This record gives sequence, structure tokens and C-alpha cells, in this order.
Amino acid sequence: MGESSGGRASVFSWGAIRYNGEKPEACPKKRRETNVEDQLQEFCEESCFASEEELGEVKKAMIDSAAADQLAELFKALGDPTRVKLIGALLHKELCVHDLTVLLDMNQSAVSHQLRYLRNLRMVKRRKSGKSVFYSLDDSHIEQIFVQTLQHLRHE
Repeated sequence: MGESSGGRASVFSWGAIRYNGEKPEACPKKRRETNVEDQLQEFCEESCFASEEELGEVKKAMIDSAAADQLAELFKALGDPTRVKLIGALLHKELCVHDLTVLLDMNQSAVSHQLRYLRNLRMVKRRKSGKSVFYSLDDSHIEQIFVQTLQHLRHE
């Protein structure tokens, strides 16, 4: 194997072929230039082609980039088990931070951090009462997303 700076061996990989040392002169698999129709024919059956008009209608109906980013951020929030457990607890009842720390067996700082993240996404809201802060789901949409997702997971 070729030596790189620091005395470590360097191995490069392109596709399924491994090369020691320097990058090869040409890629083992030559890519041919193709147009979009050639690519579609390579991956699709002829019967699955939608007309340009149909594709145009779908394109118009698609969500814009800003909405796609927001939706992805919401699903990212649901990608963390701790945040899912917080939402699951708040689905049943408005709870104070202390109650949530007990339910999730976590320290207050960690719970507060996750609640702040969910609040910034408008998934939960808070209500102050004296020194206590109570959290609940922001609106029924969050509950619907949560319940529908659980139903989907349990569906056979």
C-alpha cells in the first residue's frame, strides 16, 4: 500500500474496485452521456411514463422548498426517542417540567433542552404558573400526527 504523510497506508476505492496509492487514470466503469428520456427508459417500463402535462400538474401541486424544509424539520424532531416520549406524555395531560423529568427518568436540564427544541418548532407550548412551567401540545395537529403515526406502525 502507498504511504501517505504521517506513515499511514492509503487505500482508495472507486466502485467495487480498490486501488492502492494514487487515483487511477480512468474510472473502471465509463459513464455514457444520456438524455433524460434515455435514463427513464433505462429505469422504467414504457407503460409507466406520465405525460408532460401530467407531470406539470404534479409539479404545480408539489410543496415549495420552504414548506419541505419545515416538514423535514418536524419529522427530524420526531426522529428522537426522547422527544417522542415527551410528546407521548403530553398527549395525555399538561405536565410541569418536574413531572416530565420523573416520567422520563432524566435530569431537568436535558428535559428542558428537548422541550425548548419542541417549543421552537411550535410542537409544544408552555404556561407559567408562579415558579412552575407547564407544557402541553401546541395544537390538535401534533396529536393527530402522533396518533396517526402510531396507528400506521401498528397497522399490519
